[in-house]
Amino acid sequence: MSLFIASAHAQTAGGQPPAGGELFQIGFLVLLFVLFYFIAIRPQRKRQKEHAEMVGALSKGDEVVTSSGILGKVTSLDDNYMVLNVANNVEMKFQRIHVHAVLPKGTLKSIS
Repeated sequence: MSLFIASAHAQTAGGQPPAGGELFQIGFLVLLFVLFYFIAIRPQRKRQKEHAEMVGALSKGDEVVTSSGILGKVTSLDDNYMVLNVANNVEMKFQRIHVHAVLPKGTLKSIS
């Protein structure tokens, strides 16, 4: 029977795992969370804060780019919505949170 299967030998009772292994694992998990915080969570919160400030500072006459890539001039603002003039006599309504960037004044004239 032992021709195809190697014999298994039980480990002796004196082979205890090293002491402090649990503390090392907890320390490693804490270190991993701290690293994840500084690499992913903190920069994302910073971007969210900057975006919220940009959306809050929108005013009538600003030239903006939406997240879908539409360029336009803000003609009116509401608490949650804005109306963009995207062409002559063409106005579109968007949620304010979909503003991707505020362009410098005169950008729309230089593009068209």
